[in-house]
Amino acid sequence: MSRAPVIETERLILRGHVKADLDDCFAMWGDAEVTRFIGGKPAALDEVWSRLLRYVGHWDQMDYGFWTVREKAGGRFVGEVGFADFKRQMSPSFGETPEMGWVLSPLVHGKGYATEAVNAALAWADQRFTGGRTVCMISPDNAPSLRVAEKAGFREFARTNYHDDVILLER
Repeated sequence: MSRAPVIETERLILRGHVKADLDDCFAMWGDAEVTRFIGGKPAALDEVWSRLLRYVGHWDQMDYGFWTVREKAGGRFVGEVGFADFKRQMSPSFGETPEMGWVLSPLVHGKGYATEAVNAALAWADQRFTGGRTVCMISPDNAPSLRVAEKAGFREFARTNYHDDVILLER
């Protein structure tokens, strides 16, 4: 069981990660197209397992985290969306501000799922985070994610290098 709340949109269900999600998560994170702008290389199974456990731990320790995203019709795995405190050592620092992230399977790119899932997660966050500020970081070459961020109200506040050049955005 996950401590994450379940969120439903018109086409999607966002719910906490469970062990049974490992194969779907590994298929996504093992795809070079997915990781091109996130880490630069496909993830190994042990890395994905650690990621899944980190997501579960966020809900336990921080009362927020990442959701797995699935289609309502049929339950097909779509991707992940949520918030984290990754303790990134970079300048400028995100500090205690929740960092939002999203990643979707290439099988569903171009369907508007990212925008739908991000907006649902932000609506949830707006009711829970004091101060209302959230941040994210995106590769300057990742035009689709930059469009999703812009539609969700994120605006650039800095550029830095965190394992590669990134744009820091806030909402």
